[in-house]
Amino acid sequence: MKRAPLLTLCALGVGLTGLAQAAAPEVHGDEIGGVVRGPKGPEAGVWVIAETDGLPTSYSKIVVTDDQGRYLLPALPAARYRLWTRGYGLVDAKPVEATPGQQVDLAAQVAPDRRAAAEYYPSNYWFALLRPPTAAEFPGTGQNGIAPAMVSQQHWIGFLKENCFQCHQIGDAYTRALPGSGVEGWRSRLLNGSGEVSDPRIDRLVRSYRTDRMYGGVGKLGLSRALEVLADWTDRIADGALPFETPPRPTGVERNIVLTIHGWAHTPDGTSQQVHDEIATDKRDPTVNAHGPVYGAIRQYGQYGVFDPRDLREYNIDIPGVAPPRPHNIDAGIHNPMIDRQGRVWGSLVNKEGPDFSYCSDGGANKFAKYYPNASPKGRYVSVYDPRTKDVSLVPVCFGTHHLNFTDDGTETLYFSGDFNVMGWLNTSQWDKTHNAEAAIGWCPMVLDTNGDGKIDVDRGNWNFIVNPDAGAEEGAFGDGSAPVQSKLDPSKDTRISSFLYGMAVNHRDDSVWYGKVQPSTPSGIVRLSRGASPPESCKTEYYEPPRRADGSYRAYDGRGVDVDSQGIVWMAFASGQLGRFDRSRCKVVSGPSAVGQQCPEGWSFIDLPGPKITGTSANADFTYLIWVDLHNVLGLGKDVPIVTGSNSDSLMAYLPRERRWVTMRVPYPMGFYSRGLDGRIDDPAGGWRGRAIWATYGVSQHANLHIEGGDQKLVEFQLRPNPLAR
Repeated sequence: MKRAPLLTLCALGVGLTGLAQAAAPEVHGDEIGGVVRGPKGPEAGVWVIAETDGLPTSYSKIVVTDDQGRYLLPALPAARYRLWTRGYGLVDAKPVEATPGQQVDLAAQVAPDRRAAAEYYPSNYWFALLRPPTAAEFPGTGQNGIAPAMVSQQHWIGFLKENCFQCHQIGDAYTRALPGSGVEGWRSRLLNGSGEVSDPRIDRLVRSYRTDRMYGGVGKLGLSRALEVLADWTDRIADGALPFETPPRPTGVERNIVLTIHGWAHTPDGTSQQVHDEIATDKRDPTVNAHGPVYGAIRQYGQYGVFDPRDLREYNIDIPGVAPPRPHNIDAGIHNPMIDRQGRVWGSLVNKEGPDFSYCSDGGANKFAKYYPNASPKGRYVSVYDPRTKDVSLVPVCFGTHHLNFTDDGTETLYFSGDFNVMGWLNTSQWDKTHNAEAAIGWCPMVLDTNGDGKIDVDRGNWNFIVNPDAGAEEGAFGDGSAPVQSKLDPSKDTRISSFLYGMAVNHRDDSVWYGKVQPSTPSGIVRLSRGASPPESCKTEYYEPPRRADGSYRAYDGRGVDVDSQGIVWMAFASGQLGRFDRSRCKVVSGPSAVGQQCPEGWSFIDLPGPKITGTSANADFTYLIWVDLHNVLGLGKDVPIVTGSNSDSLMAYLPRERRWVTMRVPYPMGFYSRGLDGRIDDPAGGWRGRAIWATYGVSQHANLHIEGGDQKLVEFQLRPNPLAR
């Protein structure tokens, strides 16, 4: 939204004494407080935004008014701030200037009509207007404009979300205001992407990604019908269609949220870069790195973006290269960071360079390669940054890496997702002692005990290998030549599965590792690895899908984020619009010929996400990227509370299992909050709400900065005070 001109306090007739300030809260030296009033009196559940450019990085603080319209902005650094209000049913009021220590009443401006009000609605309220092909149009035939691989409406919606929502929101002002109109307008947009790329070094990469992912991805839905659906959506909006529902204002504990928003991850010329994921602490012990920097993965520049909350400054750390050796590898593709107990930052590198390592495929030299060779055209690495020495080291590995998590069994083993065929790990303690990567790493293929004998056949030539029949046009069916691809399962054999593993977490009760199997997006599922006492021979895998209904549809689909609470319950966020809860202890079957996904419906339960559904479907208009379980009650909503990223609704959504209700933590400014991941840190266990916070990035892809209000990536700090006026 374009900011209105500033007004001084005198211009608004705002004084610091008198009857107008009678209900205002008491204000201390680092606070600004007052009352927000509209034409009919105090406005409850309205955001008050204070923003300044007078600090080392851009800075905003946002709070919510209480039931009497009162607000209190706490702990403001010394600067001059612009203050304004934003709320559903309103349009932005004109900003006023203020400094900490002042009481300032603010005027709320009621929207003149529904369209003006709807400009501030989250993207999912607009995306809900989309009218996808009806269920009766499936399966696709090609002749009906729908690709034959789209066998159901669930497949179509799941594939659309996985391909279109991976980079940015759908339904924001940028996507719903199409240059041109109709089918040809959408064809042009998908081919040309979202404007110029600021850095020529990544121009080719980004343009290729736009064409391949945007136009090519829509083509896999069935190009003609998909373009018709998209054109119908934006043409109706251009003709005046408005969201069916009005988003609710914050209520209850949602009014206790304090947001602090920091600018970070810029190049030296000030260009804002995408931070894919961030990390602030060790998930096992959230007091690690207390008060320290927050690290983010700048994927397209091969850097850690760093924000230091102690002095509100940002800086970047280069990832080095090895082939040839160089101090900065812009193509490293750093994706996800994790902090260990020493405060070191470990990172997955998506891209590869240099030759592969012989021990990844030489079974005569490496027991893991003998069991299952996992060669690659180029070498694969993991990075580790030591803040004490300021050095970044690279550790060679034999598997793809994407997300990572530590065990809590004393070995400091770090597990990785990100390979289509194996699940890999690195014993960081052993690496520290020897710097012998071959001795410190291990991996196992995903092999199910489908013959039910309690173990996995060590001869991979005896394994079944079945392509998921629902994979269709997706990149979910991969064979490596080590076993024939089969269409039917031989019940006398164990079975290898293959798919891209995305989100992952460790169950600290038994040190099993759980992964989100993201392909195919319908149904998706969760994979469990137990290494056993003598891997790789003792490794065993289990696979569980959301239950299938009698009509062939799934209870949920399109899941990628997975986490495990302290009781061993697995939580998975499904972009179809459900939070899945999986309790393995309820399973009657975990092995045998039927244990290929649908064997444990009794282990699942599902909770619907808040927010509107896509027209004519049961699918939620939101998109969930990842999930994070608050194991230590960092935020203050309770231990083991799962928090889901509302990547299409400007929010994080916390589910309270005991109360069976949602708490939506909306980021109203800048609009376009698209969180991929999050974590929580305790800086001061005795410091109350001020001593703890959840951290999350905007996470919008580099070429989609135009989708963010103001066009700048941010780091968001969420805190929960005991009431809306607590200091």
